[in-house]
Amino acid sequence: MAALRYASGLGRSASSHFSRVLVLQARGLASLKPPLSLFAPLDTFPERHIGPDDAEAAIMLSHLGYDSMDAFVSDTVPPKIRVSTKSIDNTSIPALSESELHARAKELAGQNKPFKSYIGMGYHCAVVPPVILRNVMENPAWYTPYTPYQPEIAQGRLESLINFQTMVMSLTSMDIANASMLDEATAAAEGMVMAFVSAPKKRTFIVDAGVTPQTVAVLHTRAKGFGIKVVVGDAVSLLEDQSLRSNVCGVLVQYPDVNGNVKDFGALADSMHSSGGLVVCATDLLALTKIKPPGEWGADIVVGNSARFGVPAGYGGPHAAFFAVTDKLKRKMPGRLVGRSRDTQGNPAYRLSLQTREQHIRREKATSNICTSQALLANMAAMYAVYHGAAGLQRIATKVHQYTQVFKNAVETMGYRSINASFFDTVTLDVSIAGNAKVVHTHATAIGINLRFIDEKHVGVTFDESVSPNDLVDLLNVFASAGSAKPLALTDLTEPTAASIPSALQRTSEYLPHPVFNKHHSETEMLRYIHHLASKDMSLVHSMIPLGSCTMKLNSTSSMIPLTWPEFSAVHPFAPYDQVKGYHVVIKELEDDLCKITGFHAASLQPNSGAAGEYAGLCVIRAFHESRGEGHRDICLIPLSAHGTNPASAAMAGLKVVAVKVHPDGNLDLEDLQNKAEKHKDNLAAFMITYPSTFGVFEAGVQDACKIIHDNGGQVYLDGANLNAQIGLTNPATCGGDVCHMNLHKTFAIPHGGGGPGVGPICVAEHLAPFLPSHPAMPERGELAIDAVSAAPFGSASINLISWAYIKMLGGQGLVESSKIALLNANYMASRLQGHYNLRYKNDNGRVAHELLIDLAQFDKAVGLKVTDFAKRLQDYGFHPPTCSWPIQTCMLIEPTESETLEELDRFCDAMIEIRQEVDDIMLGKQPRDNNLLKNAPHPISIIALSERAWNRPYSRERAAYPLPWLRERKLWPSVSRIDDAYGDLNLICDCPSVEEFTS
Repeated sequence: MAALRYASGLGRSASSHFSRVLVLQARGLASLKPPLSLFAPLDTFPERHIGPDDAEAAIMLSHLGYDSMDAFVSDTVPPKIRVSTKSIDNTSIPALSESELHARAKELAGQNKPFKSYIGMGYHCAVVPPVILRNVMENPAWYTPYTPYQPEIAQGRLESLINFQTMVMSLTSMDIANASMLDEATAAAEGMVMAFVSAPKKRTFIVDAGVTPQTVAVLHTRAKGFGIKVVVGDAVSLLEDQSLRSNVCGVLVQYPDVNGNVKDFGALADSMHSSGGLVVCATDLLALTKIKPPGEWGADIVVGNSARFGVPAGYGGPHAAFFAVTDKLKRKMPGRLVGRSRDTQGNPAYRLSLQTREQHIRREKATSNICTSQALLANMAAMYAVYHGAAGLQRIATKVHQYTQVFKNAVETMGYRSINASFFDTVTLDVSIAGNAKVVHTHATAIGINLRFIDEKHVGVTFDESVSPNDLVDLLNVFASAGSAKPLALTDLTEPTAASIPSALQRTSEYLPHPVFNKHHSETEMLRYIHHLASKDMSLVHSMIPLGSCTMKLNSTSSMIPLTWPEFSAVHPFAPYDQVKGYHVVIKELEDDLCKITGFHAASLQPNSGAAGEYAGLCVIRAFHESRGEGHRDICLIPLSAHGTNPASAAMAGLKVVAVKVHPDGNLDLEDLQNKAEKHKDNLAAFMITYPSTFGVFEAGVQDACKIIHDNGGQVYLDGANLNAQIGLTNPATCGGDVCHMNLHKTFAIPHGGGGPGVGPICVAEHLAPFLPSHPAMPERGELAIDAVSAAPFGSASINLISWAYIKMLGGQGLVESSKIALLNANYMASRLQGHYNLRYKNDNGRVAHELLIDLAQFDKAVGLKVTDFAKRLQDYGFHPPTCSWPIQTCMLIEPTESETLEELDRFCDAMIEIRQEVDDIMLGKQPRDNNLLKNAPHPISIIALSERAWNRPYSRERAAYPLPWLRERKLWPSVSRIDDAYGDLNLICDCPSVEEFTS
């Protein structure tokens, strides 16, 4: 009956939809298809994932003038790039039901051996508080929102990200921190580039020998594109070389280092500063509760991994890295930054600050292509700090440190020798007493323990919060048996009496004094705080999020469930391959399926964001050219319709960007492309193109464009941000590409997490396969492979499970059907909105791809209404606005995805049409230009509840709050009124309110 109530209240737009609504009221039955046989599963996934059922699809096709889906697709996707209908089907990718997928995942989980890992090297077995696991990590209100570009409906996660930034600033003693990075290694690489940009005439960057090997590998990759020389060795000694020192832009140190040493880098910092360079410090947040923070001994940039604050190891991720800097560097800092501002009522409110630093705006002038962060994981880490507070963190750190001391003292009595006298949680042992390291590893493996392999003589051991007294005894007896010593019992162990940290490096300063870290320590209070914040945010639990180029589709529960099983979540990324056979089956099957979908030969899952995939793909292209003696090829052609991160990624890979024109109809200017390809043919490296374009159309000339590039010696990078429109209909290889990246957090249903995580794997043609990324932890690497592009060998490995499950449950046929419905939904919306709004681009048949671009420029010219005004008014209708002012400043880019039903599409279209009628009232003079429903939007409860005297608006409260009847039954209220962006940037405050502010 809800559908009928909706229809009866629509007023002036109800009659045109009445027939549709009558169908919709029976949708629950119509969507369930009869099983193929008695023995066929009933829990098939496509009908749960795809929003419109057959009846709704037929209505939309009829609305567009088609009697079949095939006829519609033929008019939408250019015939010459279509692939065989058998290329992707249930034969090439068989479909599993939800229960069958669960059983298959259990089977593969059982192939992973649950070893206890003491490997360390920047990764730990975190303890995730159950209240955070259930209510954040497993809660769609937290994992389904998008990046908080609309702050009025994102105050909850913005506050949590402020908590993350404050936590990092307080523990590191730095002036400002961002809202997370992809991983520690890439954060260190960003720090290196900042040092280089700060002293561009100096091209040497020193990396201390104590830095983790995965970070060193990523630094080598990143340095190449900028022409930076990376020198690895003892940093103090290297800086004494005057011939080297004069060209050094910065230095990276690990604190504590990979072997556990806690060194005083104060003098090194002074030395580096005296020669005009920067000090980058990679550190550990838990250690900083015990050791002197880097901000107190002179670090300029501090990075690290926050995952030991309640985020599972997950075979390498995803994890939230942190990035903190001194005040003078804040406007050069990469990544997202949350700051405090105020709304129209003067109330404090949070927003993303300094967005002019983002690569979408700076394009090829950017030195970072960071497009996402790790918001969900940053929020988990922040909640961990909120839950434990300073006292709780101190208690955990003390236990970890003292367990390490107990272990060191005990093994030394057995004849082992510790290499490092100072440490927090890691000791490196000379195991000569046991013969060699292999003997110790053999004894450890026999009882399910992993230690760090260093060389034939040394073993590393790292402790974390998860180690129990029994674990400690088991570990000690590994060394006892290997060294032929007497076994120990818990009663044989004594508590240490002094810290193993030099007194000059022990922390004395306060941390986390802010009220938020000192009041939510019971589970009851924590639970309420988590849900209080979530109640402020719009996510997919409320309504569709039609963000163009973002593909906000269903993140199914069935695909998420395996993610938190310990067989997958508790695996160290450097565990031996024979312990992770289940993971490698998932990885291999996902790579194979992605290759089938894209038409390419090989894949790499290492890039841990879409922008990282772009960068990796371009590095592969550069390596290919170098292998042919054509390393001089450094020109990258990029059309204006390409994705916004493309120019920044090209610049990072050391390529020079040349822009290619686009015709007024949105199509690529092939003549301009031809001229520029021929002009640069001796130096042409690559052409980057997004397909379908960000203007929302399939360009018929894509194959011709790719041929032009190949004829002039270049390679084609096809941006897969819009792959959701292609599956089984066309593919990047058929279009003419040589390499593409995919956004698993878009097309393949990994949640966006409120701004991360993401995964951006690349697929390549056969001739590029030898150049795919390697990693120090991989047992085999090709001679031609580029160095690592992320900290872990398989990037954010654990969330690959989600895309693997998504593909397996849909099967080939379901994947193709999803793309068709995504196209249909977008075209239906385009048809409904056309006439009310200017549809900017469409093909010769009047069709768009999976998204549509509407231009609002006419309303700015007529009555001064901006895109922002429409976006804020949509919030009053209970919708997250589409992508605003991109790829064109005056436009909205709308993408509905296949997961939304016809009823939801109509709700959004009705809202947009009603807003257009509100605009007409302004244009007709019924509402003033500067005091109207759009200019004053959004209208939170605090506005609606104003006194009669304060209510100075020429419209009713009812029209402001309930412009359409269904909002009375279901509405998410913005928690603040419109936020003042300029005020926030001019008064940059990026931490939690202090005790004084709370009491003032």
